[in-house]
Amino acid sequence: MFQISLDMYQTLALAVVVLFIGSFLKKRIRALETFCIPAPVVGGLLFSLLSCILYSVGVLELNFDETLKTVCMVIFFTSVGFQANIRILKSGGKGLIIFLVCVIVLIVTQNILAVGLSQVLQINPLIGLCTGSIPMVGGHGTAGAFGPVLEDFGLEGATTMCTAAATFGLVAGSLMGGPLGNRLICRHDLLKTAVSADPTPLEEEEEKHHRSVSMYAPAVYQIALAMGIGTFVSWLLSKTGMTFPIYIGAMLVAAFMRNISEFTGKFTIHLGEINDVGDICLSLFLGIAMITLKLWQLAALALPLILLLASQALLMFLFAYFIVFRVMGKDYDAAVLSAGTCGFGMGATPNAMANMQALTEKFLPSVKAYLLVPIIGSMFADFINSLVITFFINLL
Repeated sequence: MFQISLDMYQTLALAVVVLFIGSFLKKRIRALETFCIPAPVVGGLLFSLLSCILYSVGVLELNFDETLKTVCMVIFFTSVGFQANIRILKSGGKGLIIFLVCVIVLIVTQNILAVGLSQVLQINPLIGLCTGSIPMVGGHGTAGAFGPVLEDFGLEGATTMCTAAATFGLVAGSLMGGPLGNRLICRHDLLKTAVSADPTPLEEEEEKHHRSVSMYAPAVYQIALAMGIGTFVSWLLSKTGMTFPIYIGAMLVAAFMRNISEFTGKFTIHLGEINDVGDICLSLFLGIAMITLKLWQLAALALPLILLLASQALLMFLFAYFIVFRVMGKDYDAAVLSAGTCGFGMGATPNAMANMQALTEKFLPSVKAYLLVPIIGSMFADFINSLVITFFINLL
């Protein structure tokens, strides 16, 4: 078999090519845009399928230098850490706290189900964890980050399994949310409970997301500072005897910097620019993660993975329908929130917004849902999920 090894620069360039291909296909295939499938995933899956075919017939094996994948991953999760704003959490009131608790319960339940069912199926519990909150609430970014961690524990192909599960979650969450919300609204005649009011955006928060070309350099410096200090935090955490992902220290430092800025006003965190840098690095990270997938490692686990993923879809439906809807007030806003929870509970915040948009376009706006879902989905879900996943990995 002919082998080709690519260095880190060539690997990065190939990831960009895959990203362009994915973007091209998304513009021309409506379903990909509808389900918010990330462009790197679209192009990356095509490339990994081709790579798998070439490997299976004994023609070609590609080897990659994944150094820059780790760098991009740490930068992205550092940008996520900057979103953890305690002041905004307080401003959402009681409803925000309740919804946050619901999301925490969902994250824990997804992992308990994944690990428990894997034991019933008599497979490695770490395989089950590949279908828990890592790809569900975490999506492709967290899947790519924790896959290598699980591989360090001896689980071959963990990154591939996590990424495949994340792709399933994106599609399932998008297909589930709209119909679920529609059923709740129609069955309980919830339009009469809808609150008609103008949105009350957090103007000060939005102002901080204003982009300025001159501020991208300071934003990168802030990310670099958090990453550098974060290495010492990660070192201290490693002394506890527990295993943490490489980015956890930078993520915690970024959250600390953000909240010091909020409460003291002594310096400004350039959130808009930080978000942009984080998004770029996420796309590059996903691109590299996807082209390095080894799909042939999934063949022996096809049936168990199907059962595990089907159970996660059922859990998400039951949790949104019976828990989120009731806990959040059993009104129109709660129904829209339930649809949104299906989106980021099995994929990503953009899926949640797409689910809610489909409902509000058909019925009425929901100010409460449009406030809570972006705050929890974008600012806190990934942060909390990383801590819970780390706990489960060390528990197993």
